[in-house]
Amino acid sequence: MEVILLDIEGTTTPVDYVFGVLFPFARDRVTDFLTTHQQDTEVQTDLQLLRKEYETDLAQGVSVPSWQETEVTLAVPYIHYLISIDRKSTGLKSLQGKIWEQGYRDGRLRSQIFPDVKPAFQRWTSAGKRLYIFSSGSVQAQQLLFRYSEEGDLTGFISGYFDTQTGSKREAQSYAKISSAIGTVPEKILFISDVTAELKASQAARMQTLFSIRPGNHSLEPEGFPSIQSFEEV
Repeated sequence: MEVILLDIEGTTTPVDYVFGVLFPFARDRVTDFLTTHQQDTEVQTDLQLLRKEYETDLAQGVSVPSWQETEVTLAVPYIHYLISIDRKSTGLKSLQGKIWEQGYRDGRLRSQIFPDVKPAFQRWTSAGKRLYIFSSGSVQAQQLLFRYSEEGDLTGFISGYFDTQTGSKREAQSYAKISSAIGTVPEKILFISDVTAELKASQAARMQTLFSIRPGNHSLEPEGFPSIQSFEEV
């Protein structure tokens, strides 16, 4: 094993921090953020992606909040809807990352990680292993989470980040892309996640796998995958 590829939610970070802190933080501030930053090019790109997603939902008969384009804040009900169903939307995740950045920079947010994470990062990298992150959250959001953690800045341990622009975490092709991008054959990559569908996809791409069992996780059933309760076991 040369590379350790990590999920975030339920693996390095408590699920409750994501759903109980990060999501509400973005939800409560999206209106003000859009009003203030609607002319920013990157925000406009996020809104264009979200609008395409909205139109796809309508075309597929999905019942979603109405979004009239007369002013930017009319996108908010649809954005709130996407947050409520935790859709792995590139536009949403990018927009959330921008809102979280403000919170991290002004000290209102400090990300929670499990206590075994930093020692494991130190141990693994000292042993010559490379660490990568694959999360549905945007690369920006991932970097913020590890830079502004309660244990300090952990980004120095991490060699790279992958998000939904690489592909779905439930598709084997995404893991093949990661293997190619980092220049390591999949058999020498260990992927750790709390979602068995993701482990199945990475296994189909010939990666090694471990199921993460953490307090508060949605599922504690590894479905036949080898499991760990702490990074001390890796």
